[in-house]
Amino acid sequence: MKSSPLVVSFFVVLILGSGLGNALAQLQAGGVNKPGDWYVGEGLKVGDYFSYKLCHVYYKECSEFEINFWISGEKKTGTEEKWVAQTVVYDGNKIVKGEMELGKVAPEPSGGSQELSVYRGAFKSSIVWLSAYATNSPGDASKGPKKFSAPSWGKIGNIGGEQVIPTAIESIKVPAGTYDSVVIGWKTGGYESKIWIVDEFPFPVKASTWTQVSEGIPPQEYRFELLDYKQNVKTDPFSGIVPTPDKPTALGCPQNYDLVEKRGNTKQFTMLVELKYGPANPMPGCEIEWFISFKNKFDQDEFISQVHYDIVVVDDEQRPIRSVAQEEGRQKFFTTSGQVRKFTPVEEEPGTAHYVIWIYGTNPEQIVPPSNELDFFLLDIPIGEAGQTPTTPTIPTTPTTPTIPTTPTTPTSPGNGGCLIATATYGSELAPQVQFLREIRDNTVLGTQSGASFMTAFNSFYYSFSPTVADWERQNPAFKETVKVAITPLLSSLSLLQYVDIDSEAEMLGYGIGIILLNIGMYFVAPALIVFKLKDKKYLLK
Repeated sequence: MKSSPLVVSFFVVLILGSGLGNALAQLQAGGVNKPGDWYVGEGLKVGDYFSYKLCHVYYKECSEFEINFWISGEKKTGTEEKWVAQTVVYDGNKIVKGEMELGKVAPEPSGGSQELSVYRGAFKSSIVWLSAYATNSPGDASKGPKKFSAPSWGKIGNIGGEQVIPTAIESIKVPAGTYDSVVIGWKTGGYESKIWIVDEFPFPVKASTWTQVSEGIPPQEYRFELLDYKQNVKTDPFSGIVPTPDKPTALGCPQNYDLVEKRGNTKQFTMLVELKYGPANPMPGCEIEWFISFKNKFDQDEFISQVHYDIVVVDDEQRPIRSVAQEEGRQKFFTTSGQVRKFTPVEEEPGTAHYVIWIYGTNPEQIVPPSNELDFFLLDIPIGEAGQTPTTPTIPTTPTTPTIPTTPTTPTSPGNGGCLIATATYGSELAPQVQFLREIRDNTVLGTQSGASFMTAFNSFYYSFSPTVADWERQNPAFKETVKVAITPLLSSLSLLQYVDIDSEAEMLGYGIGIILLNIGMYFVAPALIVFKLKDKKYLLK
Protein backbone atom coordinates (compact mmCIF):
# COMPACT_ATOMS: atom_id res chain seq x y z
CA MET A 1 0.00 0.00 0.00
CA LYS A 2 1.42 3.36 -1.00
CA SER A 3 1.47 6.19 1.53
CA SER A 4 0.01 9.50 0.56
CA PRO A 5 2.60 12.34 0.45
CA LEU A 6 0.17 14.30 2.65
CA VAL A 7 0.19 11.58 5.32
CA VAL A 8 4.00 11.33 5.24
CA SER A 9 4.30 15.09 5.55
CA PHE A 10 1.92 15.06 8.52
CA PHE A 11 4.03 12.53 10.46
CA VAL A 12 7.26 14.39 9.65
CA VAL A 13 5.78 17.61 11.02
CA LEU A 14 4.42 15.76 14.08
CA ILE A 15 7.83 14.25 14.90
CA LEU A 16 9.76 17.48 14.31
CA GLY A 17 7.18 19.60 16.07
CA SER A 18 7.85 18.02 19.47
CA GLY A 19 11.32 19.52 19.46
CA LEU A 20 10.47 22.73 17.65
CA GLY A 21 9.96 24.79 20.83
CA ASN A 22 13.36 23.78 22.20
CA ALA A 23 15.04 24.44 18.88
CA LEU A 24 13.53 27.91 18.65
CA ALA A 25 14.77 28.67 22.16
CA GLN A 26 18.28 27.74 21.05
CA LEU A 27 18.02 29.85 17.88
CA GLN A 28 17.00 33.06 19.62
CA ALA A 29 19.42 35.91 19.06
CA GLY A 30 19.55 39.39 20.54
CA GLY A 31 22.07 42.15 20.94
CA VAL A 32 21.73 45.93 20.63
CA ASN A 33 23.76 48.54 18.83
CA LYS A 34 25.64 49.86 21.84
CA PRO A 35 29.37 49.58 22.58
CA GLY A 36 30.70 48.34 25.89
CA ASP A 37 29.76 45.71 28.41
CA TRP A 38 28.24 45.40 31.89
CA TYR A 39 28.24 43.22 34.97
CA VAL A 40 26.34 43.27 38.25
CA GLY A 41 28.20 45.56 40.64
CA GLU A 42 29.89 47.63 37.93
CA GLY A 43 31.12 50.89 39.44
CA LEU A 44 30.00 50.02 43.00
CA LYS A 45 31.96 51.95 45.63
CA VAL A 46 31.97 52.98 49.27
CA GLY A 47 29.46 55.76 49.91
CA ASP A 48 26.85 54.54 47.41
CA TYR A 49 23.28 54.56 48.73
CA PHE A 50 20.38 52.72 47.06
CA SER A 51 16.67 52.45 47.77
CA TYR A 52 14.48 49.90 45.98
CA LYS A 53 10.85 48.83 46.08
CA LEU A 54 10.91 45.05 45.69
CA CYS A 55 8.81 41.90 45.79
CA HIS A 56 9.61 38.24 45.22
CA VAL A 57 7.24 35.33 44.75
CA TYR A 58 8.86 33.32 47.55
CA TYR A 59 8.29 36.09 50.09
CA LYS A 60 4.59 36.39 50.89
CA GLU A 61 3.67 35.82 47.24
CA CYS A 62 5.37 38.98 46.01
CA SER A 63 4.19 41.33 48.76
CA GLU A 64 6.14 44.55 48.28
CA PHE A 65 8.69 45.92 50.71
CA GLU A 66 11.31 48.67 50.54
CA ILE A 67 14.99 47.84 50.94
CA ASN A 68 17.58 50.58 51.47
CA PHE A 69 21.30 49.87 51.67
CA TRP A 70 24.45 51.98 52.02
CA ILE A 71 27.93 50.71 51.15
CA SER A 72 29.70 51.67 54.37
CA GLY A 73 33.03 49.89 53.86
CA GLU A 74 34.96 46.81 52.81
CA LYS A 75 36.12 43.63 54.52
CA LYS A 76 37.98 40.43 53.75
CA THR A 77 36.78 37.00 54.78
CA GLY A 78 39.48 34.44 54.07
CA THR A 79 40.49 35.15 50.50
CA GLU A 80 37.18 36.76 49.53
CA GLU A 81 36.83 40.53 49.41
CA LYS A 82 33.40 41.91 50.27
CA TRP A 83 31.42 45.10 50.49
CA VAL A 84 29.71 45.89 53.78
CA ALA A 85 26.18 47.25 53.29
CA GLN A 86 24.20 48.79 56.15
CA THR A 87 20.59 47.92 55.41
CA VAL A 88 17.11 48.95 56.46
CA VAL A 89 13.93 47.24 55.25
CA TYR A 90 10.44 48.73 55.49
CA ASP A 91 8.04 45.80 55.28
CA GLY A 92 4.51 47.06 55.73
CA ASN A 93 4.51 48.58 59.21
CA LYS A 94 7.66 46.68 60.27
CA ILE A 95 11.19 48.10 60.20
CA VAL A 96 14.11 45.66 60.02
CA LYS A 97 17.68 46.92 60.40
CA GLY A 98 20.96 45.09 59.93
CA GLU A 99 23.95 44.46 57.69
CA MET A 100 24.60 42.59 54.44
CA GLU A 101 27.93 41.38 53.08
CA LEU A 102 28.16 41.54 49.28
CA GLY A 103 30.84 39.85 47.22
CA LYS A 104 33.06 41.98 45.02
CA VAL A 105 33.19 39.53 42.11
CA ALA A 106 29.42 39.09 42.24
CA PRO A 107 27.57 41.26 44.78
CA GLU A 108 25.45 38.41 46.05
CA PRO A 109 24.77 38.55 49.80
CA SER A 110 26.93 35.93 51.48
CA GLY A 111 26.45 36.91 55.10
CA GLY A 112 25.12 39.51 57.47
CA SER A 113 22.47 39.98 60.13
CA GLN A 114 20.14 37.07 60.82
CA GLU A 115 17.16 39.45 60.91
CA LEU A 116 17.68 40.18 57.21
CA SER A 117 17.97 36.57 56.02
CA VAL A 118 14.62 36.41 54.21
CA TYR A 119 15.22 39.81 52.58
CA ARG A 120 18.75 38.85 51.56
CA GLY A 121 17.25 35.88 49.75
CA ALA A 122 14.80 38.09 47.87
CA PHE A 123 17.61 40.58 47.06
CA LYS A 124 19.85 37.81 45.71
CA SER A 125 17.10 36.31 43.55
CA SER A 126 16.02 39.62 42.02
CA ILE A 127 18.24 42.72 42.10
CA VAL A 128 21.46 40.71 41.64
CA TRP A 129 19.93 37.78 39.73
CA LEU A 130 21.86 38.67 36.57
CA SER A 131 25.08 37.81 38.41
CA ALA A 132 24.34 34.26 37.26
CA TYR A 133 25.43 35.52 33.81
CA ALA A 134 27.50 38.71 34.23
CA THR A 135 30.09 39.17 36.99
CA ASN A 136 33.37 40.97 37.55
CA SER A 137 35.42 38.02 36.30
CA PRO A 138 37.44 39.27 33.32
CA GLY A 139 38.50 36.41 31.10
CA ASP A 140 35.62 34.16 32.18
CA ALA A 141 33.63 33.76 28.97
CA SER A 142 30.65 32.18 30.70
CA LYS A 143 30.26 34.55 33.68
CA GLY A 144 32.44 37.57 32.95
CA PRO A 145 31.22 41.01 31.83
CA LYS A 146 28.71 40.74 28.99
CA LYS A 147 28.63 42.91 25.87
CA PHE A 148 25.46 44.80 25.04
CA SER A 149 25.85 43.64 21.44
CA ALA A 150 26.12 39.95 22.38
CA PRO A 151 23.38 37.79 20.79
CA SER A 152 22.85 36.01 24.12
CA TRP A 153 24.01 36.31 27.72
CA GLY A 154 23.08 32.73 28.60
CA LYS A 155 20.14 30.39 28.92
CA ILE A 156 17.57 29.92 31.65
CA GLY A 157 18.51 26.74 33.51
CA ASN A 158 15.36 24.70 32.99
CA ILE A 159 15.02 22.26 30.10
CA GLY A 160 14.14 24.10 26.92
CA GLY A 161 14.76 27.37 28.74
CA GLU A 162 14.80 30.66 26.92
CA GLN A 163 17.86 32.69 26.05
CA VAL A 164 18.55 35.76 28.21
CA ILE A 165 19.26 38.44 25.60
CA PRO A 166 19.69 42.20 25.19
CA THR A 167 16.54 43.21 23.32
CA ALA A 168 16.34 47.00 23.12
CA ILE A 169 17.74 50.38 24.09
CA GLU A 170 15.10 52.25 26.06
CA SER A 171 14.72 55.41 28.12
CA ILE A 172 13.14 54.26 31.38
CA LYS A 173 11.61 56.44 34.09
CA VAL A 174 11.66 55.26 37.71
CA PRO A 175 11.19 57.24 40.96
CA ALA A 176 14.96 57.81 41.16
CA GLY A 177 15.05 59.48 37.73
CA THR A 178 15.14 58.79 33.99
CA TYR A 179 17.87 56.52 32.64
CA ASP A 180 19.11 55.42 29.21
CA SER A 181 18.92 51.67 29.65
CA VAL A 182 19.41 48.38 27.86
CA VAL A 183 16.55 45.91 28.23
CA ILE A 184 17.53 42.33 29.04
CA GLY A 185 14.63 40.01 28.32
CA TRP A 186 13.31 36.48 27.89
CA LYS A 187 9.93 34.80 27.47
CA THR A 188 8.25 32.99 30.38
CA GLY A 189 4.92 31.24 30.07
CA GLY A 190 3.91 33.48 27.18
CA TYR A 191 4.87 36.62 29.14
CA GLU A 192 7.97 38.71 28.48
CA SER A 193 10.28 39.13 31.46
CA LYS A 194 12.40 42.29 31.43
CA ILE A 195 15.29 43.78 33.39
CA TRP A 196 16.47 47.33 32.70
CA ILE A 197 20.21 47.89 33.20
CA VAL A 198 22.30 51.06 32.85
CA ASP A 199 25.92 51.16 31.67
CA GLU A 200 28.37 51.80 34.53
CA PHE A 201 25.55 51.58 37.11
CA PRO A 202 25.96 48.75 39.66
CA PHE A 203 22.45 47.31 39.74
CA PRO A 204 19.42 47.19 37.41
CA VAL A 205 17.04 50.12 37.83
CA LYS A 206 13.86 48.14 37.16
CA ALA A 207 12.60 44.61 36.55
CA SER A 208 9.37 42.73 35.95
CA THR A 209 9.68 38.95 35.59
CA TRP A 210 7.33 35.96 35.61
CA THR A 211 7.55 32.37 36.81
CA GLN A 212 7.50 29.41 34.46
CA VAL A 213 4.16 27.56 34.51
CA SER A 214 2.75 24.84 32.29
CA GLU A 215 -0.74 26.35 32.21
CA GLY A 216 -2.74 29.28 33.53
CA ILE A 217 -1.54 32.78 34.37
CA PRO A 218 2.12 32.84 35.46
CA PRO A 219 2.65 34.49 38.85
CA GLN A 220 4.98 37.46 39.08
CA GLU A 221 8.38 36.04 40.04
CA TYR A 222 9.83 39.36 41.08
CA ARG A 223 9.62 43.05 40.32
CA PHE A 224 11.54 46.03 41.57
CA GLU A 225 12.36 49.64 40.77
CA LEU A 226 14.96 52.11 41.98
CA LEU A 227 13.47 54.69 44.33
CA ASP A 228 16.61 56.68 45.15
CA TYR A 229 20.37 56.72 44.55
CA LYS A 230 23.06 58.86 46.14
CA GLN A 231 26.85 58.90 45.90
CA ASN A 232 29.55 59.81 48.42
CA VAL A 233 27.32 59.43 51.46
CA LYS A 234 29.80 59.88 54.33
CA THR A 235 27.61 59.36 57.41
CA ASP A 236 25.27 56.52 58.25
CA PRO A 237 21.85 57.49 56.80
CA PHE A 238 20.20 54.96 59.11
CA SER A 239 21.68 56.13 62.42
CA GLY A 240 18.39 57.44 63.79
CA ILE A 241 16.21 54.56 62.62
CA VAL A 242 14.92 52.19 65.31
CA PRO A 243 13.88 48.69 64.16
CA THR A 244 10.50 47.29 65.14
CA PRO A 245 10.94 44.95 68.10
CA ASP A 246 9.92 41.35 67.51
CA LYS A 247 6.85 40.18 69.38
CA PRO A 248 7.87 37.69 72.08
CA THR A 249 6.94 34.17 71.08
CA ALA A 250 4.98 32.18 73.63
CA LEU A 251 6.91 29.40 75.30
CA GLY A 252 5.93 25.89 74.30
CA CYS A 253 4.65 26.66 70.78
CA PRO A 254 4.27 23.32 69.00
CA GLN A 255 6.80 22.62 66.26
CA ASN A 256 5.33 19.37 64.95
CA TYR A 257 1.62 19.06 64.43
CA ASP A 258 -1.05 17.60 62.17
CA LEU A 259 -2.99 19.87 59.84
CA VAL A 260 -6.76 20.28 60.09
CA GLU A 261 -8.48 20.08 56.70
CA LYS A 262 -11.60 22.06 55.84
CA ARG A 263 -13.36 22.82 52.58
CA GLY A 264 -16.59 24.43 51.45
CA ASN A 265 -18.22 26.99 49.21
CA THR A 266 -18.04 30.67 50.04
CA LYS A 267 -21.14 32.41 51.36
CA GLN A 268 -22.18 33.68 47.91
CA PHE A 269 -21.07 30.45 46.18
CA THR A 270 -18.56 32.28 44.00
CA MET A 271 -15.80 29.75 44.60
CA LEU A 272 -14.68 26.74 46.61
CA VAL A 273 -12.20 27.25 49.45
CA GLU A 274 -9.99 24.35 50.49
CA LEU A 275 -7.74 24.98 53.47
CA LYS A 276 -5.47 23.24 55.91
CA TYR A 277 -4.22 24.82 59.09
CA GLY A 278 -2.26 23.81 62.12
CA PRO A 279 -1.92 23.23 64.93
CA ALA A 280 -5.48 22.17 65.69
CA ASN A 281 -5.55 24.23 68.92
CA PRO A 282 -3.20 27.17 68.34
CA MET A 283 -2.11 28.98 71.49
CA PRO A 284 -2.02 32.74 72.12
CA GLY A 285 1.37 34.12 71.12
CA CYS A 286 2.05 31.25 68.72
CA GLU A 287 1.30 31.09 64.99
CA ILE A 288 -1.22 29.42 62.73
CA GLU A 289 0.15 27.91 59.54
CA TRP A 290 -2.32 28.19 56.66
CA PHE A 291 -2.53 26.43 53.31
CA ILE A 292 -5.39 28.00 51.34
CA SER A 293 -6.60 27.07 47.87
CA PHE A 294 -9.19 29.05 45.91
CA LYS A 295 -10.88 26.75 43.38
CA ASN A 296 -13.56 26.71 40.72
CA LYS A 297 -16.76 25.46 42.36
CA PHE A 298 -17.64 23.51 39.20
CA ASP A 299 -14.17 22.06 38.60
CA GLN A 300 -12.28 21.29 41.78
CA ASP A 301 -9.06 20.66 39.89
CA GLU A 302 -8.99 24.25 38.62
CA PHE A 303 -7.46 26.98 40.76
CA ILE A 304 -8.88 30.48 40.57
CA SER A 305 -6.17 33.00 39.78
CA GLN A 306 -5.59 36.64 40.72
CA VAL A 307 -7.51 36.56 44.00
CA HIS A 308 -7.55 39.61 46.31
CA TYR A 309 -8.15 38.43 49.87
CA ASP A 310 -7.53 38.93 53.57
CA ILE A 311 -7.63 36.86 56.77
CA VAL A 312 -9.95 38.54 59.27
CA VAL A 313 -11.06 37.77 62.82
CA VAL A 314 -14.64 38.76 63.74
CA ASP A 315 -16.53 38.82 67.03
CA ASP A 316 -19.68 36.88 67.94
CA GLU A 317 -21.77 39.51 66.14
CA GLN A 318 -19.68 39.03 62.97
CA ARG A 319 -18.04 42.47 63.32
CA PRO A 320 -14.40 42.69 62.22
CA ILE A 321 -11.90 42.75 65.09
CA ARG A 322 -8.60 42.48 63.25
CA SER A 323 -7.30 42.23 59.69
CA VAL A 324 -4.04 40.36 59.22
CA ALA A 325 -3.29 42.34 56.05
CA GLN A 326 -3.74 45.66 57.85
CA GLU A 327 -1.59 44.47 60.74
CA GLU A 328 1.19 43.98 58.22
CA GLY A 329 0.60 47.49 56.88
CA ARG A 330 -1.07 46.26 53.68
CA GLN A 331 -4.48 46.95 52.22
CA LYS A 332 -5.04 43.31 51.29
CA PHE A 333 -3.26 40.15 50.16
CA PHE A 334 -3.03 38.90 46.58
CA THR A 335 -2.36 35.53 45.01
CA THR A 336 -1.81 34.99 41.29
CA SER A 337 -1.90 31.20 41.47
CA GLY A 338 -4.85 30.80 43.84
CA GLN A 339 -2.64 28.86 46.28
CA VAL A 340 -1.47 30.40 49.55
CA ARG A 341 0.84 29.41 52.39
CA LYS A 342 0.90 31.91 55.24
CA PHE A 343 1.71 32.19 58.94
CA THR A 344 -0.42 34.44 61.15
CA PRO A 345 0.07 35.29 64.84
CA VAL A 346 -2.57 34.23 67.34
CA GLU A 347 -3.73 37.22 69.40
CA GLU A 348 -7.05 35.77 70.58
CA GLU A 349 -7.67 34.48 74.11
CA PRO A 350 -8.43 30.79 74.78
CA GLY A 351 -11.87 29.89 73.48
CA THR A 352 -13.44 29.93 70.03
CA ALA A 353 -12.09 32.43 67.50
CA HIS A 354 -14.07 33.25 64.38
CA TYR A 355 -11.72 33.44 61.39
CA VAL A 356 -12.87 34.68 57.99
CA ILE A 357 -11.16 34.22 54.65
CA TRP A 358 -12.36 37.51 53.21
CA ILE A 359 -12.43 37.58 49.39
CA TYR A 360 -12.54 40.92 47.60
CA GLY A 361 -12.76 39.30 44.18
CA THR A 362 -10.51 38.56 41.22
CA ASN A 363 -8.58 41.00 39.07
CA PRO A 364 -4.97 41.81 38.19
CA GLU A 365 -3.07 42.96 41.27
CA GLN A 366 -3.20 46.69 40.56
CA ILE A 367 -6.92 46.70 39.68
CA VAL A 368 -9.53 46.76 42.46
CA PRO A 369 -12.15 44.02 42.01
CA PRO A 370 -15.77 45.16 41.63
CA SER A 371 -17.66 45.41 44.91
CA ASN A 372 -20.25 42.84 43.83
CA GLU A 373 -17.56 40.12 44.03
CA LEU A 374 -17.17 40.44 47.82
CA ASP A 375 -17.46 37.04 49.47
CA PHE A 376 -16.15 35.12 52.47
CA PHE A 377 -15.54 31.75 54.08
CA LEU A 378 -16.08 31.51 57.85
CA LEU A 379 -14.22 29.07 60.11
CA ASP A 380 -14.26 28.65 63.90
CA ILE A 381 -10.90 27.72 65.40
CA PRO A 382 -10.54 26.67 69.05
CA ILE A 383 -7.75 28.67 70.67
CA GLY A 384 -6.15 26.44 73.27
CA GLU A 385 -3.79 26.55 76.21
CA ALA A 386 -0.61 24.65 76.83
CA GLY A 387 -1.43 21.02 77.56
CA GLN A 388 -5.05 21.30 76.44
CA THR A 389 -6.60 18.32 74.65
CA PRO A 390 -7.31 19.29 71.01
CA THR A 391 -10.93 19.70 70.00
CA THR A 392 -12.49 19.56 66.57
CA PRO A 393 -13.07 22.94 64.88
CA THR A 394 -16.38 23.61 63.23
CA ILE A 395 -17.72 25.63 60.36
CA PRO A 396 -21.05 27.36 61.12
CA THR A 397 -23.77 25.79 59.01
CA THR A 398 -25.51 29.11 58.38
CA PRO A 399 -22.92 31.88 58.53
CA THR A 400 -24.13 35.45 58.44
CA THR A 401 -22.46 38.23 56.55
CA PRO A 402 -19.90 40.11 58.68
CA THR A 403 -21.28 43.53 59.54
CA ILE A 404 -20.18 46.63 61.37
CA PRO A 405 -21.91 48.40 64.27
CA THR A 406 -24.96 50.36 63.09
CA THR A 407 -24.40 53.09 65.69
CA PRO A 408 -20.75 54.10 65.51
CA THR A 409 -19.17 56.16 68.22
CA THR A 410 -18.31 59.77 67.52
CA PRO A 411 -14.61 60.15 66.71
CA THR A 412 -12.46 62.02 69.20
CA SER A 413 -9.79 63.01 66.74
CA PRO A 414 -9.74 63.74 63.02
CA GLY A 415 -8.02 60.50 62.15
CA ASN A 416 -9.97 57.79 63.94
CA GLY A 417 -13.51 58.11 62.57
CA GLY A 418 -15.12 55.61 60.26
CA CYS A 419 -16.25 56.29 56.70
CA LEU A 420 -19.87 55.61 57.62
CA ILE A 421 -21.62 56.38 54.33
CA ALA A 422 -19.04 54.56 52.22
CA THR A 423 -19.10 51.57 54.60
CA ALA A 424 -22.88 51.31 54.34
CA THR A 425 -22.70 51.78 50.56
CA TYR A 426 -20.11 49.06 49.92
CA GLY A 427 -21.14 46.71 52.71
CA SER A 428 -18.05 46.50 54.89
CA GLU A 429 -15.19 48.40 56.51
CA LEU A 430 -12.96 46.03 54.56
CA ALA A 431 -14.32 47.02 51.14
CA PRO A 432 -11.54 48.37 48.86
CA GLN A 433 -13.32 51.69 48.37
CA VAL A 434 -13.59 52.24 52.14
CA GLN A 435 -9.96 51.33 52.70
CA PHE A 436 -8.99 53.67 49.86
CA LEU A 437 -10.78 56.58 51.57
CA ARG A 438 -9.17 55.70 54.89
CA GLU A 439 -5.70 55.60 53.32
CA ILE A 440 -6.19 58.98 51.58
CA ARG A 441 -7.28 60.48 54.88
CA ASP A 442 -4.59 58.94 57.11
CA ASN A 443 -1.62 58.91 54.72
CA THR A 444 -2.20 62.05 52.66
CA VAL A 445 -4.59 64.59 54.19
CA LEU A 446 -3.52 64.16 57.82
CA GLY A 447 0.14 64.42 56.82
CA THR A 448 -0.01 68.24 56.95
CA GLN A 449 -1.31 70.72 59.50
CA SER A 450 -3.72 72.28 57.02
CA GLY A 451 -5.07 68.84 56.15
CA ALA A 452 -5.54 67.95 59.83
CA SER A 453 -7.34 71.28 60.43
CA PHE A 454 -9.61 70.60 57.47
CA MET A 455 -10.45 67.12 58.77
CA THR A 456 -11.34 68.51 62.20
CA ALA A 457 -13.81 70.94 60.66
CA PHE A 458 -15.08 68.39 58.15
CA ASN A 459 -15.70 65.72 60.81
CA SER A 460 -17.85 68.01 62.93
CA PHE A 461 -20.04 68.55 59.84
CA TYR A 462 -19.87 65.01 58.40
CA TYR A 463 -20.81 63.15 61.59
CA SER A 464 -23.83 65.39 62.11
CA PHE A 465 -25.68 63.59 59.32
CA SER A 466 -23.69 60.54 58.15
CA PRO A 467 -25.10 58.06 60.76
CA THR A 468 -28.63 58.87 59.58
CA VAL A 469 -27.71 58.48 55.89
CA ALA A 470 -25.95 55.18 56.63
CA ASP A 471 -29.06 53.87 58.40
CA TRP A 472 -31.26 54.89 55.46
CA GLU A 473 -28.93 52.97 53.12
CA ARG A 474 -29.23 49.78 55.18
CA GLN A 475 -33.01 50.09 55.22
CA ASN A 476 -33.49 50.99 51.55
CA PRO A 477 -31.46 49.16 48.85
CA ALA A 478 -32.61 51.60 46.15
CA PHE A 479 -31.35 54.55 48.17
CA LYS A 480 -28.09 52.68 48.74
CA GLU A 481 -27.57 52.28 44.98
CA THR A 482 -28.37 55.96 44.47
CA VAL A 483 -25.71 56.94 46.99
CA LYS A 484 -23.23 54.61 45.30
CA VAL A 485 -23.78 56.35 41.96
CA ALA A 486 -23.60 59.76 43.63
CA ILE A 487 -20.25 59.22 45.39
CA THR A 488 -18.50 57.56 42.44
CA PRO A 489 -17.32 60.91 40.94
CA LEU A 490 -16.01 61.91 44.38
CA LEU A 491 -13.97 58.69 44.67
CA SER A 492 -12.62 59.20 41.15
CA SER A 493 -11.48 62.74 41.94
CA LEU A 494 -9.81 61.68 45.19
CA SER A 495 -7.90 58.94 43.34
CA LEU A 496 -5.89 61.74 41.69
CA LEU A 497 -4.11 62.24 45.03
CA GLN A 498 -2.49 58.81 44.58
CA TYR A 499 -0.44 60.15 41.68
CA VAL A 500 1.02 63.28 43.27
CA ASP A 501 3.61 63.88 45.97
CA ILE A 502 2.42 66.20 48.75
CA ASP A 503 5.38 67.29 50.83
CA SER A 504 4.36 70.76 52.00
CA GLU A 505 1.46 72.82 53.31
CA ALA A 506 1.33 74.77 50.05
CA GLU A 507 1.00 71.59 47.98
CA MET A 508 -1.71 70.28 50.31
CA LEU A 509 -3.65 73.52 49.98
CA GLY A 510 -3.17 73.62 46.21
CA TYR A 511 -4.25 70.06 45.53
CA GLY A 512 -7.00 70.24 48.18
CA ILE A 513 -8.54 73.38 46.69
CA GLY A 514 -8.23 71.85 43.23
CA ILE A 515 -10.11 68.69 44.31
CA ILE A 516 -12.81 70.80 45.98
CA LEU A 517 -13.26 72.96 42.86
CA LEU A 518 -13.36 69.85 40.68
CA ASN A 519 -16.16 68.37 42.80
CA ILE A 520 -18.07 71.68 42.81
CA GLY A 521 -17.83 71.58 39.02
CA MET A 522 -19.07 67.97 38.80
CA TYR A 523 -21.85 68.18 41.36
CA PHE A 524 -23.13 71.74 40.91
CA VAL A 525 -21.80 73.64 37.89
CA ALA A 526 -22.20 70.83 35.33
CA PRO A 527 -25.80 69.95 36.36
CA ALA A 528 -26.71 73.66 36.41
CA LEU A 529 -25.37 74.10 32.89
CA ILE A 530 -27.29 71.05 31.71
CA VAL A 531 -30.53 72.36 33.23
CA PHE A 532 -29.89 75.80 31.73
CA LYS A 533 -29.27 74.30 28.28
CA LEU A 534 -32.41 72.16 28.47
CA LYS A 535 -34.53 75.16 29.50
CA ASP A 536 -32.99 77.22 26.73
CA LYS A 537 -33.72 74.49 24.18
CA LYS A 538 -37.30 74.17 25.44
CA TYR A 539 -37.78 77.95 25.13
CA LEU A 540 -36.49 77.95 21.54
CA LEU A 541 -38.82 75.09 20.59
CA LYS A 542 -41.77 77.26 21.64
